Amino acid sequence: MPRNQFQRMVFAFMTVVITVHAYVFYSLYVINGSALMSAAGTNSVLDAINAQGGVYMLGAYYPIWAVVLLEFVFAYTLEIIMGSPCSFKLAARVFDPKTTHPVLFETAIICATAALMCPAMSLVASIIYYPYYQGFNILTMLANWIKLVCFNFPFAVLSQLFFIQPLVRVLFRALFRRDLKSREVQTA
Repeated sequence: MPRNQFQRMVFAFMTVVITVHAYVFYSLYVINGSALMSAAGTNSVLDAINAQGGVYMLGAYYPIWAVVLLEFVFAYTLEIIMGSPCSFKLAARVFDPKTTHPVLFETAIICATAALMCPAMSLVASIIYYPYYQGFNILTMLANWIKLVCFNFPFAVLSQLFFIQPLVRVLFRALFRRDLKSREVQTA
């Protein structure tokens, strides 16, 4: 859908904004919610986070907005540098973009993006959420990374295929409606 660098940057921005919020929610509420609530003795994940003084990150506790902002910076940078360019190349190695049905080719791009971004962002998360109060051990960090990839990869593929990318495409079409219509007129 994006046809130039500006549109690719906007598309990546929209994708990352939605994705980071989804992953922070998924990580805090779905994966760690029960542990946070039992440790803090609360009935709500948000109350548990507030009771412990925020989300543990980089050896200290930070508010949720700081977590979202930091993850956004990492995710957007990785998406622009690695995710978008490499996922298209990977999909094009398997399918010819000129002869493959667009839905199948876009699905291949989404799966390739998840296959690249999930391990990369899980590595970042295993570093910034590492339990530094116990000292640093590379084997512990690698074990945390593998654990995060196992938790996050199914969520990454399914959320991107069935929720995030369809929503981003609808928003992108609405935002660039004039440009898309002018392209249709030029090709007709």
